[in-house]
Amino acid sequence: MLMVPVMLKSACVFLCCVGLMSTGACRDRQTNPPAEVRTHTASPLTNKMEVARMETGTPGDWKRFTKPDEKTLRQKLTPLQFTVTQEEGTEPPFKNEYENNHREGIYVDIVSGEPLFSSRDKFDSGTGWPSFTKPLEPGNIVEKTDRSLFTTRTEVRSRLGNSHLGHVFPDGPKPTGLRYCMNSAALRFIPKEDLAKEGYGEYAEQFTQP
Repeated sequence: MLMVPVMLKSACVFLCCVGLMSTGACRDRQTNPPAEVRTHTASPLTNKMEVARMETGTPGDWKRFTKPDEKTLRQKLTPLQFTVTQEEGTEPPFKNEYENNHREGIYVDIVSGEPLFSSRDKFDSGTGWPSFTKPLEPGNIVEKTDRSLFTTRTEVRSRLGNSHLGHVFPDGPKPTGLRYCMNSAALRFIPKEDLAKEGYGEYAEQFTQP
């Protein structure tokens, strides 16, 4: 297990726990100053991807994804998925789908199907949420300043789906030193053996390498 500094780790867990006690835990408050938005540059893999599967269950090109209205989203998502992705909620630590998932594959946005993270970059942060050192596709990630919970954090959202995914912290392991602390409810895992049939075949090669 890769450990983060004790004091900093405790502070992060405290903030997340505080968030669970409040309905608007991870929500950006409208009274706050305008958030600073930072979008990553797309990687070559994004430009090569031609076909993907959207979480609606219909094969298609995720790059042409159009976000459905609220009523449709409520029908397609579970209550927890909707709360996390659309209302900036936080799922319980340790009691979520992917915190202890050790299978190889990629994680995509539950709403849009955008490729977001790889199991190759996943690590055990000890916080109770799935954590990654870097995005699989930096161009699909948007980072925003989050001034909720009486502190300043960096929120992570998907570019096309505009889904709240979690937060990124500067206390991760090498080589990036970052910890992308994500909500399982915002993600869909696609195992490596299903990448081709799900429309993400471009990512299969990385799992054939040592």
